[in-house]
Amino acid sequence: MNLTIPSSLFRASIRGFIFSLLFLCLDTLASGQITGGNLSGGVMNNTNLFLRDSSIGADNTPQYDKQLIGSETWLNLTYNTNTVEAGMRFDLFQNSNLLDPQSSFSDAGIGRWYVKYHYNKLQVSGGYLYDQIGSGIIFRAYEDRTQLIDNALYGVRAQYEMAPDWTIKAFSGKQKHLFDHYKTDIRGVNIEGFLNFDSLGGLSLAPGIGFVNTTYDNKTMNDVVDVLTSYRPDERVIPQYNSYITSLYNNLSFGPLTWYAEWAHRSANVLYDPFAKRTLISGDQIEGRIVKRAGDVLYSSLSYAIHGFGISVDYKQTMNFEYRAHPLLPGNEGFIGFIPPMGRINTYRLTARYSPATQYIGEQAVQVDARYKLNRHWSFNINASNITNQNNDLLYRELYTEFTYKKRRKWQILGGVQFMDYNFAIYRGKPGYENVKSVVPYTEVLYKFSRSKSLRVEAQYMLTQQDEGQWAYTLFEVGLAPHWLFEASLMYNVVSFAPKDKLNETLQHHLEEKGRVLYPTLGAVYTHGSNRFSLRYVKQVAGVVCSGGICRYEPAFSGVRFNLTSTF
Repeated sequence: MNLTIPSSLFRASIRGFIFSLLFLCLDTLASGQITGGNLSGGVMNNTNLFLRDSSIGADNTPQYDKQLIGSETWLNLTYNTNTVEAGMRFDLFQNSNLLDPQSSFSDAGIGRWYVKYHYNKLQVSGGYLYDQIGSGIIFRAYEDRTQLIDNALYGVRAQYEMAPDWTIKAFSGKQKHLFDHYKTDIRGVNIEGFLNFDSLGGLSLAPGIGFVNTTYDNKTMNDVVDVLTSYRPDERVIPQYNSYITSLYNNLSFGPLTWYAEWAHRSANVLYDPFAKRTLISGDQIEGRIVKRAGDVLYSSLSYAIHGFGISVDYKQTMNFEYRAHPLLPGNEGFIGFIPPMGRINTYRLTARYSPATQYIGEQAVQVDARYKLNRHWSFNINASNITNQNNDLLYRELYTEFTYKKRRKWQILGGVQFMDYNFAIYRGKPGYENVKSVVPYTEVLYKFSRSKSLRVEAQYMLTQQDEGQWAYTLFEVGLAPHWLFEASLMYNVVSFAPKDKLNETLQHHLEEKGRVLYPTLGAVYTHGSNRFSLRYVKQVAGVVCSGGICRYEPAFSGVRFNLTSTF
């Protein structure tokens, strides 16, 4: 007799088992039957109160129209002994707009659980696992809550120390997707080592090799075939169930010199190219279709530091290296690998307004960063980056200069200028729009009245005649250590120098109907031990937010934000 268990019942049984196991561990720990273990955890909550404001486009979503409140909460629990580690994370989403900025997402459940056993040279893990091979190009299972990315591997992993400083790791599973997982199988093997040559002046090598295989399930393959059958015969390709991805990498250290290099290759298979031409039945051509190509990535980072001077040079060449758990997934969903970004990670509001997202289809990039500390008061930094596509068309160019002056225990003044050229048409998916060219002077002043009282001021101005025109931004922050931090900031759209034909349609409408808009923020942060609470009133302009080369659109926001972070 064959017995089939519904998948929903199976998942419910697994969750029930996990809860039972967790409560059993806690009860056993509380009763003192197990000693020498350690229970730790943490909670993180983001809650938004939505206040409708049509003047900035903060409207016409379920949150503004009827729900008014949305939140995300993550609760972690981890238990450790000398040989065993077990953890669980409970996720709760209530009217959240992280998944889709124009919609509402509500759900709750076990977002992660895992068990890890370590004995002598062997380590075995099961559940939802985070890991990567090399720099993550061919495989990276990681989490970024600010963008609702959780690409954990739902499966098993074994790691063994073959010899001193040499390990081999193997894993198998599927990629997590919210409270479920994609159906594509993922398997991998990774060998890493370390070689030290003292006789050669301290030369050391840290080589590694990785191999990943992905296998599409029948439904995924059928989805791809259904799309391909709608193409003209000369544009159709034959998809493969299996993809094979290999990576070779090494980190060399020799005194003040460090050189990391990695090469990755992906066997030929289907991927979606948003720039490939597709011919319709009418004969018209549009951009975007499924193609079949092999892919490669070459990534290298060389750095040198000595006597207050440091310089690093990064190079990256990417060609057709987009591969996901499902080749038709949109946005940031389902990426199995992670290609390191090349543009500078800027932190100031206006210098970070236009950030380059990693281009998986084709990208050639170089970045140079140099730092020099003149004395205990003065230091300087200059960063230059240039990114083009495979046709050598400019995607992004930035020159960032910075100086810092410090007067011990009293002053710190930081300032500089950013020059940027940003391909708006490619990065924002707006064909026909000209590049955004901007100059952003900025400064930051920190003054310490005493060890516990300080004032920090930021001032920035963006000069540009494209997109939404020119912006001014200023921030005042008062610190009362060790508990309180108060902040007030203002962002203002100064557009009088931007010709209307160079502004986007949304801004033109706002200028004609509402005029210029102020974007204020008022907030307070309270910290006590490992607990941090923040409450802010925020009016925020719409834009693209990037984290480590991964970007997502964030809509305009008007309302109150509460954030809680606590660990124990």
